[in-house]
Amino acid sequence: MTPAEYNNCVKGLSDNLYRFAWKSLADKEYARDVVQMAFAALWEQRREVPEEKARSFLFTITYRKCMDLHRSKRKTVDTSYVEEIIPTENRPGSDLKKTLERALNRLDEQSKNLVLLKDYEGYSYDEIGKITGLSETQVKVYLHRARKALRNYLVSREYVI
Repeated sequence: MTPAEYNNCVKGLSDNLYRFAWKSLADKEYARDVVQMAFAALWEQRREVPEEKARSFLFTITYRKCMDLHRSKRKTVDTSYVEEIIPTENRPGSDLKKTLERALNRLDEQSKNLVLLKDYEGYSYDEIGKITGLSETQVKVYLHRARKALRNYLVSREYVI
């Protein structure tokens, strides 16, 4: 990949990668760092990665770095016992975007990332399998479970959309 091709790749994919990392990590600074690390990895391996595989390579690196950060955060601070307590009447049922983000944030990291890759970024099951190292069948099963959890959360009495 030449420097000009690399620059075109950066311009075309940086927004998508950042959006994925930010939604996964919920931290803008970490998201920027992860995207930068992914592009640095691509640059270092530019001779081995064919241009048509650059997008998949970048999402694979971004996914893995996000999962690494989730694991390291889990080791340092355990907030799993904390439950958001907001009275039902104060919850903004009309704010769809916030409700969807809240629902996504209730999923475990892997499920959340699978939903983001499939429903936000539009990857196929096969492509997600290659990015995450899961089989296509595992991706389908995990996505089904994640969507079921999202549906149960979104149709609960407090969050009916």
